[in-house]
Formats: sequence, C-alpha cells, structure tokens
Amino acid sequence: MPVTLTERPIFVTGSERSGTTLIMAILGMHPRLAVPEVTWYYPRFRPWLFTYGNLKKLGAFRTLAHEMAYGLRVPFWNMDVNADTFGDEITDSALKYEQSFAGVFAAMMERFAKHENKPRWGEKTPYNLFYIDQIIEDFPNAQIVFIYRDGRDCTAEFMDSSFGPMNIYTGAELWHMGQQAVKPAREKLSKDQWFDIKYEDFVRDPVKGIKDLCAFLGEDYVEELLEFHTTPIAKKRGASKDNAPLGHPISDKYIDRYKNEMSIRDQRIMSWVAGDSLRELGYDNILEPLALTDKQVDFMEEMDGRYRAVNLEAPGGWITFESYNDGLLDAREARREAGVWQDFPDPAPFPVGTPYEETLSGMRAHRKWKEHFHIQRDTGANKRVL
Repeated sequence: MPVTLTERPIFVTGSERSGTTLIMAILGMHPRLAVPEVTWYYPRFRPWLFTYGNLKKLGAFRTLAHEMAYGLRVPFWNMDVNADTFGDEITDSALKYEQSFAGVFAAMMERFAKHENKPRWGEKTPYNLFYIDQIIEDFPNAQIVFIYRDGRDCTAEFMDSSFGPMNIYTGAELWHMGQQAVKPAREKLSKDQWFDIKYEDFVRDPVKGIKDLCAFLGEDYVEELLEFHTTPIAKKRGASKDNAPLGHPISDKYIDRYKNEMSIRDQRIMSWVAGDSLRELGYDNILEPLALTDKQVDFMEEMDGRYRAVNLEAPGGWITFESYNDGLLDAREARREAGVWQDFPDPAPFPVGTPYEETLSGMRAHRKWKEHFHIQRDTGANKRVL
C-alpha cells in the first residue's frame, strides 16, 4: 500500500559519479528540506522483501524495521538517539504510516526531518534509478530529481575511485544501464514529478540551476544553498579523494576530465558500449566504436570482480560498508534456513536472479571473489564508510 505525504518526498538519483552527492548537499542546506546521507534502502531491501515473510505479522515487520534502522552507513545519521531502543522506536513510528517497507522508510526520514526541525525530507541514493517504479508505487506523490553527466567522465572517475567498476567495459556498461533504466519513467511521469539536471549546464551556471530546481520542488531559492560545501557532510566527504569536489564551491573544472584520463582505445570501447546513451543525452565527439570479442568482455568482467574484492581492504576502501551488506545476506539466508521463506517468487523482483543482482543491490564486490581472496569482514568504527 502507498504512503502519501502532505509534504511531497524528494528522491535524488543518477548514476554514480554524476553529481548526486552535490545535489544532496545543496538541498540539505535549504531551511525546509532535511536530506541525510545516503540510505541505500531501495537497493538493499526493496527487492528482497519476500525474505522477511508476511510483513503483516509484527515479528517479520520488526525484523525489517530493525535492519533498516541499524543499517545506515552513517550510524543514525548522527542523530542523538538511544541505540538500544532505536529499532523499536522506528518500528512503532512506521506503524503510524503503514506496516510495510514504505512505512519504515517514511518513519526513518521523518525522524531525521524532526531532528533537523524541517518539515520536508529528501533522499539520495544513486542506484535508486533502477527502482523508480517502486518509489512511485510506495510514494505516489514523490518528486524525482535525476542528474546525468557525460558517461565518459563518470567512467573515468570510476576507474580512478576506490569503489565501483574497475575497467572501461564494466564502467561503461553500468552507466549505460542506468541511463536506459530511467527512460520509461522520464517518458511517463509528468513535469511536476520528474526533473532532469544536466551536470555540465548545472555547474556552469549554478545559480540558474539551483533556481530551476527549487521552482520544480515548489521551494523558495535562498542564497545559502550555494554554501553547501561548509556543511559537516561536505567537509567530511570533501576530505576524501573520491569526493573532493564537494569540499569547495561549485566548479566546472571537472567537465571533460575523460579527455586527459581516458585513452583513445577506452573512448572507443565506451562508444561501442554506451554510444546510444551518449547521443540520446546530447553528448558529441563520440569516437568510432571499438567492438570487443566475447572473450575480451569475459576477461574484463572477471578482472573487475577480482579488483573490486581486493580493493575493499585497500586505503580508502569500503570494507565496513561491505561487511554490513554481507551481514544482511547472512541474515537473509538464516531466515531461509528457519523456514521464513524458501524459493524466489515467480517472477522474481528485479534484479534478483540476474547477473547484476549483487551490483544493483548495493554490493561493492561479488561474494564469489570475496570468498576466493578470503576477504575478512571489518566493522571497526575507524573504517571509512562514506
């Protein structure tokens, strides 16, 4: 059942490395908008609701609520809470909305909005772009903000990051999949519900870009939005290599970075994998495609899996985030062994059962390769989780 809120919820999404965190930080500066760090709730939980059993049973519902309440990458979004009772608090609050995933989601977001003393909330998770239909099903009056960027720049950043695809083929493929995934929603949702931001236009004229965004959301423009880089979230992220642009005012210096960082060969492979998406979004200077053989694709996919796994423990790696993800998988399997669920539904919710299941569900590496390299889990508080 859907949850319809008086203050329309906002969902910011887009392929990783496209500027979703920038939009999150800007909106979080608005005096009426509470926008916390990413939740990853849709990728982590929404396709797997069948593994909790009947959510109309309080025990099953409490399990879901507790896993969501205690599963944030930034614990409790730095709110002042009683950690021992927070899961029960969210369970009880969710029941005021609905005994469902959407009810828990709304309860968590409203809890943060209350903490911020703001009436309206927004959420940003890049891979939500694969779950637009589910978001609208859960929150029918939600507004979707989608930011897109030249896929060559996104892929160049991926290959230089401590997470995500590790080579040109897998980076281009993931970006292309994301752009194609949102096309049906872009075409069917009204202009009151779907808003496109082209990264390059936005950073070249941020005042106009922010004013247009505020107009879409029905919110007043305030100059404080340009000071996003002064917030604790921005300062913490901006101190890292992967999020350095967040630590200073908006700049256009990251446009066309692929020209210095991506070889001609890689650009041609990008054209082969994602040239259609680049053209559809209005990007030019697309080189002649260079097709890969099936053997080359298989090699790149395997090497991507291997590098992702060993990279988790590298400097700046994401071992803490991944350790919690693995814990969710273990809990899911334990519920199966306990008889809470047995088989996948037919049809299974996307991306369950597909080759992209782990990636699109928020995993940073495939379990196959983590086990192969004996990657040890680590939930230490001093590990990087942003």
